[in-house]
Amino acid sequence: MDNKFVNYFSKISALTEVESNAIADNMCVKTFKKGDFLLKEGQLSVDTFFVMEGCVREYILIDGEEKTTNFFTEEQWVISLNNFSFQTPSETNLICVEDTTVSLGNEEQAQKMFKVFPRFETIARAIVESDFTEQKKQLTSYLTDSPEKRYSKLLKSRPAIFQQVPQYQIASYIGVKPESLSRIRKRIVLNGDGL
Repeated sequence: MDNKFVNYFSKISALTEVESNAIADNMCVKTFKKGDFLLKEGQLSVDTFFVMEGCVREYILIDGEEKTTNFFTEEQWVISLNNFSFQTPSETNLICVEDTTVSLGNEEQAQKMFKVFPRFETIARAIVESDFTEQKKQLTSYLTDSPEKRYSKLLKSRPAIFQQVPQYQIASYIGVKPESLSRIRKRIVLNGDGL
């Protein structure tokens, strides 16, 4: 399992054996049980998480109701620049939807690695840029697409999520009530748009 983290970096840029070993040696791997929180609203966090196995759900509370804002699955980063750059309390909650293994990192640890391996800073920047580009696409989709289109996009781009996450959380993520999700699913099946 540890190799997943090193393999992820090697897909971005070829690594020397020394670089690969340094990444592996500096990994901090932690496993959380289903229902465990990585972060709760109001907490300060300096950590970033790389999901090696499992699924993490991000949500906010609005008038006591959970609104799902994202899911993070294998080989995805859970990064909030707000948390470690400005040291402000988190506005979101991060909870494990299933047993989840992550590699934890933080800015202090990253800076130590950058001093020894300056090239890692370029790789890290590329990761952050890619992550935030993806988040911007999701936000744009939420603002411009119909719930049905958001559901179809999720079904096509991340089909495994439907096996990991309860339907009511999918409904929350695309911005509808569970009963509306049932109607959307029926329409997609009738139209032959499902997988």
